[in-house]
Amino acid sequence: MREKSKAAYMISSVAEQYSLHPQTLRLYEREGLLKPSRSDGNTRLYTDEDLERLEVILHLTRDLGVNLAGVEIILNMRARMEAMQAQIEEFVHSLNSELANRPKTMRPEDRNSLIPIIRINL
Repeated sequence: MREKSKAAYMISSVAEQYSLHPQTLRLYEREGLLKPSRSDGNTRLYTDEDLERLEVILHLTRDLGVNLAGVEIILNMRARMEAMQAQIEEFVHSLNSELANRPKTMRPEDRNSLIPIIRINL
């Protein structure tokens, strides 16, 4: 994987790097799979994050034979899973903080207060 930078790449260099026609990149943008930023002159500019997403799209389409509708579903599911993972990590962090602040000895009836209700928004 390449080192992260704030560089932005023009459509022609991205198309050449990934052996794609620029129209394919435009199609991915129309389908909502890629969202490159735009320069003041309205030129598409692809970031390293855009290129990582493009690599996932190309793996799904070229290697696994997934159509664009399937790619969209998979990318949406990945985004939801990443959001859920962040929620879980936040929950674990807050639970660890809560446990660190609890007294070392607890009465048995107080132990139930350690079991919170986990709610993950889907």
